[in-house]
Amino acid sequence: MSGANKLTSEELAVWRRMNIEEVIWPELAICDAHHHLWNHTGDRYYAAELAADVGDGHNIVQTVYVECGSDYRTDGPSELAPVGEVEFVVAQERQLAAILGRPLITGIIGFADLRRGRAVTDVLNAHVKAASGRFSGIRHATAWDPHDDIVNHQLSPPPHLLRDKNFVDGAKVLGEMALSYDAWIYHPQIPEFIEFARDVPGTTVVLDHLGAPVGIGSYAGKRDEILAYCREHLATLAKEPNVRLKLGGIGMTLYGSGWHRLPAPPSSKVIADSWGDHIRWCIDTFGPDRVIFESNFPPDRRSCSYRTLWNAFKRIAEPYSSTERALMFHDVAANVYRLGANNN
Repeated sequence: MSGANKLTSEELAVWRRMNIEEVIWPELAICDAHHHLWNHTGDRYYAAELAADVGDGHNIVQTVYVECGSDYRTDGPSELAPVGEVEFVVAQERQLAAILGRPLITGIIGFADLRRGRAVTDVLNAHVKAASGRFSGIRHATAWDPHDDIVNHQLSPPPHLLRDKNFVDGAKVLGEMALSYDAWIYHPQIPEFIEFARDVPGTTVVLDHLGAPVGIGSYAGKRDEILAYCREHLATLAKEPNVRLKLGGIGMTLYGSGWHRLPAPPSSKVIADSWGDHIRWCIDTFGPDRVIFESNFPPDRRSCSYRTLWNAFKRIAEPYSSTERALMFHDVAANVYRLGANNN
C-alpha cells in the first residue's frame, strides 16, 4: 500500500485494521462529545458504522452529534431547512439503540444562521421540538482563511463573521435558552474568537479541535511557530469563564501530520507522542474541568481507527488523576451539553 490517501473506503477499513491495539482503561466512561453522521461519496458513516466503532472496546456511554449539513429539509422555509438534520439524527439514534440495545446519541448540536440575530429563536424552537429532549446547541462554522490554498468552510463564511453584530446577538439568544455555541475556526481567528467570547458572557462557547492549528498549504512546515501562536492566544482565551475547549481533531489531514499517507496507520503511542505535549498544555491552561476529549469521527478516521485514537487520548491523560480523567472524558461534556436531562 502507498498510504491511505489513495484508498477506497473498503481499503481504508483494511488499512485501519493493520494496527489493532489492546484497549487501554476499558472501564473508563467516555462521552464522545463530537462526531458526525453522513453519506459522503466513498465515506458513508451512518448508525451501523458508528455502532461498530463505539462497540470496539472503549466504554462509550453516550455521544454528542455535531452538525455537518446532513439531510436538510428540501421544502418549506429556507431558515428551517437545517431542522431536517436534527430529524435525521433522531432517526439514526433509533437505529443505533436497536443495534446497541441502549441509547447512544444524547446530545445534538444543530445549525442555525446566527446572522438572523434574535429572529433565530424560531429555528432554535423548531430544533428543540424535533430533537425530543436531546437538543444541546448550535454550531455555525466561521472557518475562513485568506490564503487560496486553504479551503474555507462549506458555508463560505465571510471574513470577521464573529465580529458581526447580528451574529453576536444570535449567539446571545443561545445563552438565554440554555443552549451552547460550538465554534469551528482556523487558528489565525483565535483572537477574534476571544472578543466574541467576551461579547457573549451568558453563553457557553466551545472551541472545537484545539482551535484548528492548520498545518498544510501556506502553513506547512511551520508547526512549532503555529503551536506557539495558538498557545499565546489560547492562554488569553482561557481567562474567559464561559469558554470550553475540545481536545481532538488531530487526525484531520488539515493538521498536516501526513499519517494518512503512511503504509500502515500510526500507533496510539505515535499519536500521543506527536500531540501529547500540546494537549497537556491545553489541559493545564484551561483546567481539566473546562476541556473535552472528542473523536471527530469520521474525519479523523482518515488517520487511524476509533480504538487507536481513544487509546492515544488515554496515553496523553495518563499523568492526571482518575477524578480529572472522569471530567475530561465524560463529565464536562455531560454538563456543557446537559446530557440526559430532558430540560428542553
